[in-house]
Amino acid sequence: MQFTLIDRITDLKPGKSIQAVKVLALAEEYLKDHFPRFPVMPGVLMLESMFQASAFLVYKSEQFKYSTVMLKEARNVRYAGFVEPGNSLMISAEILKQDEVTTTVKAQATTEGKVAVSGRLVLERFNLFERYPDTFVEGSDIYTSRKMQQRFDLLVAAGSLG
Repeated sequence: MQFTLIDRITDLKPGKSIQAVKVLALAEEYLKDHFPRFPVMPGVLMLESMFQASAFLVYKSEQFKYSTVMLKEARNVRYAGFVEPGNSLMISAEILKQDEVTTTVKAQATTEGKVAVSGRLVLERFNLFERYPDTFVEGSDIYTSRKMQQRFDLLVAAGSLG
């Protein structure tokens, strides 16, 4: 199962920064259990939203050269508020440094003008076939990269950057 935890990309400067939005709807499946009388977005999903926005920044900055961008580390993560149904989570990430394999970003998500979560994320990028040639077929990276680009294009169109 795959969740997209951002609804639109509202600003993007490849190689530099991204801004995205997640609107928390009461219909989100996980809110039935977290928590029934006080539904709030789980902290791990707020972190995942920051990661997903950051990953799209890396994908676009690298022209979708890599099929996989994964969270390697989350540092200094601080939770400071709740995100309730009807709230918009405004996500921003900026690249701090990058080497051949990893990208470090400073990310933050706010709601109603207040920080809900912040931290530094280390993302690792690679192609599956290059890393695991015995497990993946050669064309799998091209397919996966195209799928990520299609998802990115939808999020950009929803944010009116198109």
